Amino acid sequence: MNGLVQYFKDARAELGRVTWPSREQVVEGTQAVLVFVVALTVVIFLYDYLFGHAVKLVLP
Repeated sequence: MNGLVQYFKDARAELGRVTWPSREQVVEGTQAVLVFVVALTVVIFLYDYLFGHAVKLVLP
């Protein structure tokens, strides 16, 4: 039981040493991820659309 208590004490101390990002950094990172996901979604949709039509031309 003593080892478990020490583990949580060490974890709490470690979290105190972490340099957390600012709110602005979190917002910018989130926006970048969302833009990337939307762009990748559009690219995958276009590939799927084009390959789907190509298959329909080849296979009746």
